[in-house]
Amino acid sequence: MKFKLSALLFLTMVCSIYAQQKGKITGIIFDKTINQSVPYATVSLKSGENIVTGVMSEDNGKFELTAPLNKYTIEVQFIGYQTFTKDFELTEAVQNFGTIYLTPEATTLEGVNIIAEQSTIEQKIDRKVINVGKDLTTAGATAGEIMNNIPSVNVDKDGKISLRGNENVRILIDGRPTNMSSEQVLKQIPSTSIKSIELITNPSAKYNPEGMSGIINIVLHKNTMDGFNGSVDTGATFSHYVKNTNSLNLNYRQGKLNFFGNGSYSYGQYKNEGDMMRTDIMSPTEIRMKSINKNYLYKIGMDYYINDNNTLSFYTNQSTNNSDMDMKNATTYPQGKYDDIFQKTNYNGDNKYSAYNLAYKHLFEKKGHTLDIEGNFSRNKSTNDGNYNTLIGKGPNQLYKDGNNNTSDLTTINVDYVNPLNDHTKLEVGAEARISRADNNFDSNNPLIPEKNRVINNKYDQDIFSAYVTFGQTYGKFNYQVGTRLESYKVESTLGGKTNFKDDYVTLYPSVYFGYTMSDNDMFNLSYSRRVDRPSISQTNPVRQFSTPLMTMVGNPELKPQFTNSVELNYTRMFNNKSSITAGVYYRRINKEINHVIYDDPDNDNPNALLMTFDNYKSNDAYGFELSANIKLTPWWDMQPAIDFSSIKQTGFVSKLNATNQMDFVERNITASAFNARLNSNFKASKNLRFNLFGFYRGGVDGITMDSKEMYKIDAGARYSLLENKLSISARVNDIFNTMKFKYSSQYPYASNGQFSWESRSVYVGVNYIFGGGKGRALQRKSRDTNTKQSGGTGGGLF
Repeated sequence: MKFKLSALLFLTMVCSIYAQQKGKITGIIFDKTINQSVPYATVSLKSGENIVTGVMSEDNGKFELTAPLNKYTIEVQFIGYQTFTKDFELTEAVQNFGTIYLTPEATTLEGVNIIAEQSTIEQKIDRKVINVGKDLTTAGATAGEIMNNIPSVNVDKDGKISLRGNENVRILIDGRPTNMSSEQVLKQIPSTSIKSIELITNPSAKYNPEGMSGIINIVLHKNTMDGFNGSVDTGATFSHYVKNTNSLNLNYRQGKLNFFGNGSYSYGQYKNEGDMMRTDIMSPTEIRMKSINKNYLYKIGMDYYINDNNTLSFYTNQSTNNSDMDMKNATTYPQGKYDDIFQKTNYNGDNKYSAYNLAYKHLFEKKGHTLDIEGNFSRNKSTNDGNYNTLIGKGPNQLYKDGNNNTSDLTTINVDYVNPLNDHTKLEVGAEARISRADNNFDSNNPLIPEKNRVINNKYDQDIFSAYVTFGQTYGKFNYQVGTRLESYKVESTLGGKTNFKDDYVTLYPSVYFGYTMSDNDMFNLSYSRRVDRPSISQTNPVRQFSTPLMTMVGNPELKPQFTNSVELNYTRMFNNKSSITAGVYYRRINKEINHVIYDDPDNDNPNALLMTFDNYKSNDAYGFELSANIKLTPWWDMQPAIDFSSIKQTGFVSKLNATNQMDFVERNITASAFNARLNSNFKASKNLRFNLFGFYRGGVDGITMDSKEMYKIDAGARYSLLENKLSISARVNDIFNTMKFKYSSQYPYASNGQFSWESRSVYVGVNYIFGGGKGRALQRKSRDTNTKQSGGTGGGLF
């Protein structure tokens, strides 16, 4: 009995020792094309779908890890390379894989960075990233022309951008704010300069809290490859008028210095038409517009790699926009009802933007332990003159001129510190000072304007000081992050040298994030944040923004900020064939909502003249959902369907014509529900030839003053590559059936309907050529070379 027991114990011990015996796995990782080591590649050891252990390669590309003797799959990954996988059985004390060669993906060509073959949608922890590729959904002259192809994003006929059906969205360029309007930004950035677009719909406390619907971050290309290299793009859009865009991207890197620069020039004539009918008296209005736009933009800068832990960077962006527009208005009435109105107007505008950025980054010895210090200054100067020639009835022509001269300065200084306390815990803190100064001058000799309002100077100053802290931990499949931002906000508006409005308050903006990873392919996240929409300069400026004989727009300097509490739930599912699907739902509570007010113009004798401005209203609710996918049907066919729905309760005051032909000032409550659908299909006919088909549908939306009708279009295109993919030629037809028109109907202030059209149907032809050579040498510096501040929160300045 004792013998049997001893034997059993001995066998158990032997089996235990054997089961716990481990082996060592070693190797070195090299780039296949240039035979150079790849540092910081991710090496994972898998048993089935489960990751057993993992490590990152060292500076020389070597790696080493240990695991119990068993059957495994080794997987090696690094951005820009094809994933290396191999099944093996670990049976010895040391398993040496020797040299593992990684093959670059289509994102590299003979050592030159080029744009990815196709656009992809990637769901990250706190944002959705649209990587802008060379597929034909991105073929066009400007950033504004590709935004409507992105899920949840819409750009209207006037160039205003909205996210999830709301225009209160913050635009960042390379993670930094701009004091230009979104319309100017989208108009001046060529589409070929964009690397990716990030949708951050529920930002954490480390981000600036502006923007009810979230943040759209436009990331521009920045090359950091060794040696001299670059690319050139040129394209023409053919519609009613021909438009042209050209851009050049250059880079030179040697040793510790990297110099980069890009420039672009675009020129175009544009045609827009509007036809409206006041149906209660059958009075038509025609609007005909022809405009010319010239845009110049360039960015130059340098990175100085002091050593492996310290980097100093500087760049400047300079842009100029010249616009000239002729507009004709004609409103006719039934005979004897009112005097007909005819107006010819010429608007001439110049906008000059300058931004300067100086940044220092320090990498501590511990991975992920960083310190960023950054200073920004930007100035936006614009002038816009309107020359009017108005004829009312049989009276004499009224000739007058309006002039706007605006200057806006933005200065920011910020510090961001990230400390991973251990493998499962991370602490982030930061602080920012943001000083904004705006000076608006208006002068007019319009006889319809009271003399006291013909010369106006308005100054609008903002001082914002803030600090944030976030703390996050990971426990197995669960992770969380909590944080808050403390912000001191001070604003003062002066009109004609006298203070007409001021505000000063301190507010907390908390955020909470919970994540759960069911498996390597399934991820849930739930988030909450509090955000604010502060009135913009245009919304608060009492100077007239625009004027026609029947409509004038002014700002309200006493507008209060609106605050939003937002909750969002997202789910991402990855498939083995690299397909993916992402779904999300959200809810918002909006306090002191800012919205339009339209009422009779007290300073205009015309009985139909209206005045548009802004005001704060009661709390409202918004909710919606999104669903998008990246589906690889076959090796030669993939598609990206996407749908989104948003519903927003809105309140506004409008004028309504009553039975006695007088205007009543009434409150209107509506629910604006919007549905959008997009389907993008890419077809690979051969190694060099690709085709694309894109469809878009936007449902009708009820509004405070008008109800818009549905819109839809179909685009198609082709791209051919030659000279070993260094040269590519693209052709695209937008809105093949010419169906994209903005149509509306309204009962406020009187029954009317109308339609606005633009040059939606067009043909684009573009050429891209890549030159130079040299592979990115210090790949471990990749995190420093990226355009986007991943903290994203405290940058300042454009681009």
